[in-house]
Amino acid sequence: MKKEVVVVIAFITSLQMYSQKVLQLEDCRQMALSHNKSLKMAQESVNAARELKAAAFTQFLPNFSANGTYAWNQKNLSLLSGDATLPVGTKMADGSFGFTADQISNKWTLVNGQAVPLDANNVPFNPKTSPDKIQWKSYALLPKSAMEYDIHNVFAGTIGFVQPIFMGGKIQELYRIAKYGENLAKAQQENKVTELLLEVDEAYWRVVSLENKVKLAKEYRDLVAQVDSNINVMVEEGVATKAERLKVKVKLNEADITVTKAEDGLNLSRMALNQLCGMSLDEVYTLADEDLKTPTETPLIPVDEALNNRPEIKQLKQMENIAKSNEKIMLSRFMPNIGLTGNYLVSNPNVYDGYKNEFGGMFTVGVVANIPLFHFGDKIHTLNAAKTQHRIATLELEETKEKLQLQIKQSSYKVAESLKKQTSTQHNIEQAEENLRYANEGFNEGVITSTDLLGAQTAWLSAQSELIDANIDVKLCNLYLAKSLGTLRAPELKTQPIIKK
Repeated sequence: MKKEVVVVIAFITSLQMYSQKVLQLEDCRQMALSHNKSLKMAQESVNAARELKAAAFTQFLPNFSANGTYAWNQKNLSLLSGDATLPVGTKMADGSFGFTADQISNKWTLVNGQAVPLDANNVPFNPKTSPDKIQWKSYALLPKSAMEYDIHNVFAGTIGFVQPIFMGGKIQELYRIAKYGENLAKAQQENKVTELLLEVDEAYWRVVSLENKVKLAKEYRDLVAQVDSNINVMVEEGVATKAERLKVKVKLNEADITVTKAEDGLNLSRMALNQLCGMSLDEVYTLADEDLKTPTETPLIPVDEALNNRPEIKQLKQMENIAKSNEKIMLSRFMPNIGLTGNYLVSNPNVYDGYKNEFGGMFTVGVVANIPLFHFGDKIHTLNAAKTQHRIATLELEETKEKLQLQIKQSSYKVAESLKKQTSTQHNIEQAEENLRYANEGFNEGVITSTDLLGAQTAWLSAQSELIDANIDVKLCNLYLAKSLGTLRAPELKTQPIIKK
């Protein structure tokens, strides 16, 4: 019966192991990219910047608009304060207004042989320079009511367009700023992708490291347990002391604690990776690189190309371009603004053919120009400020390039150092295994004590642990080098991650 239970349990365990997910590093990256909310927000920022660029482009096109207004007025419009009279004269031969002697009541006199009219005081005057002294015989009546217009209800409306012709280059620079803003949003999104991939890769290799540490801890515990079993037999046969058995028991307890700590650390690290990938926190899987046998490729590209790949440089370049365009906009404020306008005007009352209480309209086309003259140095100061901001952006770009070059050098040295450490730990493994083999043989033959054997096992454990750390360090150092070179890129997203079973 016990045999059957063991077989069933083994069968169930094998089925669970077979059905367990096997995740590649690229799978984790894809799931993280699909799940991450920050990347989705960054994509929305790119979409917003793209819309702003499209909006900026419309400034090159004419702006059509329609306006309407209505006003109620209490009083009518009157051009006269009362009835008026107009003198009745004669149209002269040259087309001017004049009079004949029978059309006025003034008396006449001769001055230098010419007839000159006299005013009311019998003083001669010139009718051209003093027409108010003429005493007309006939007047035409101009009643006040004839010059009064109904403006109680006034309607007016326009529909037209304004087409910029020359704006000093500010529209073009505004469009460029919007385009640089879109590029800046894309660079920021790329930077978020790089940081996320770095975080995912770190979490991935942390889980791989701890999986190997758990296996190593269990293997070490099995070694100590074997020594404990042998010591118990030796104590019963009287060839070992109880003190030696207690020492082994302490080591066995320490090994159990080490296994527990490693398993707890693995569970926490796996939860962190699950959170990044958007999986359930308690989901269990196997990583494809668990054996740490996947070869690591060290990226090597020229420094200039690496700098151009870095999203930080791309961002700063766009900031520099924006500052440069802003300087040009400040310069354009010194230049005239010229635009073409066209409108159709409609109003009620209609004053285009007499004065009528009906709708009437007309077309107008014109050119509008605005030339700035003087404003107490305002434009000079803003231009100088824009030049300063441009210089700051350029200096910041140059400083960042220098720092990134140093970072690339440091990452390259760390990769070389990690490879040397990996080679050294591999040699240490060979020596530790040889030492452990001799210790086992010596213990079995009774030449060495259990303390020496436990020391050899501890040295073997330390060497194996250092090898795991060295292999993970190689992976991480190459990861950091790829980031510094700008080659840490997002994989092509797939609809479903590749999951092997």
